[in-house]
Amino acid sequence: MDSGIDCDATVNTLTAAPRALATEAVHAGREDLARQGLHAAPIDLSTTYPSYDSRGEAARIDAFAAGGGELEGPPVYGRLGNPTVARFETALARLEGTESAVAFASGMAALSAVLLVRNAMGLRHVVAVRPLYGCSDHLLTAGLLGSEVTWVDPAGIAEALRPDTGLVMVESPANPTLAEIDLRAVAHASGSVPLLADNTFATPVLQRPAERGARLVLHSATKYLGGHGDVMAGVVACDEEFAGRLRQVRFATGGVLHPLAGYLLLRGLSTLPVRVRAASATAAELARRLAVDPRVARVHYPRIGGAMVAFEVNRDPHDVIAGVRLITPAVSLGSVDTLIQHPASISHRIVEESDRRGAGVSDRLLRMSVGLEDVEDLWA
Repeated sequence: MDSGIDCDATVNTLTAAPRALATEAVHAGREDLARQGLHAAPIDLSTTYPSYDSRGEAARIDAFAAGGGELEGPPVYGRLGNPTVARFETALARLEGTESAVAFASGMAALSAVLLVRNAMGLRHVVAVRPLYGCSDHLLTAGLLGSEVTWVDPAGIAEALRPDTGLVMVESPANPTLAEIDLRAVAHASGSVPLLADNTFATPVLQRPAERGARLVLHSATKYLGGHGDVMAGVVACDEEFAGRLRQVRFATGGVLHPLAGYLLLRGLSTLPVRVRAASATAAELARRLAVDPRVARVHYPRIGGAMVAFEVNRDPHDVIAGVRLITPAVSLGSVDTLIQHPASISHRIVEESDRRGAGVSDRLLRMSVGLEDVEDLWA
């Protein structure tokens, strides 16, 4: 029944008066459902689609090979695109304020696709600011995709640029220290080189990097966008030109998002503003209490707020991990329940110890993703 998003409905929505983020979160990607007699978005699990017009299919494949644009008309094959996933992509682009978004099977698949796009253009050099998510750091440092990275402080970005620099990458607030970067200043320093901002921690609820000059906005959609710890995905919000190249890489490498995951992400977006704001209020209160607790040496909490709290303890951090009860000791973040982990042991273990400590990730640092539980229960 459902062949994707109604193009006229999308155009009408984009040309209408701007809507509040909370409204967009509920309605973006779903505007055509009522006219189809539907309320919930359907899940299209097809891997292939019938077509009796092989000449027409050839023309559409040629068009995709030329620019990677979204195929007009009915779907062709799962690696070329899926209607359910397309709904999520449309919604996320609307929330981030970009022309397009391209979803992948994980956040690392999304980052890999960005690097492959630039590498294919002979632009293998990346300028990056630590800390980043541990696996992002490792992917760049190890050169697994043929990239070369120069690590700098934000003030050193402009000086580090080279003719073959294809990307500047930052994460703000950063994982796991919650350090913040002036994205507008970084975008200015990057000049014509695309700035990739990992917005996983902030989400579009707290900041929209594209409005501050970032050409590419990366999310591990596994985290807040899904929001319930039951879906793995990544997404890049960007302009349509770059999106076309990302779709070509996704088609060639096969890092596609499963339609069920696309459905869960679209559902997750509908409550994203409510979840982020509620969890952020609790996190701010926990950060305040931790800051005056004699057992805590230091608390990290970003100026823009958010549901992440990092803190360094005076005692053995492994004892804290082993002693929690209501809070779940687990990697990942952004779920409705509160999680805590020791970055030096898990999420950033793959980063060299000297680099890890140089980026502020001490051995006594704990990272807590605050969920939707009552603040008094969490404090207890």
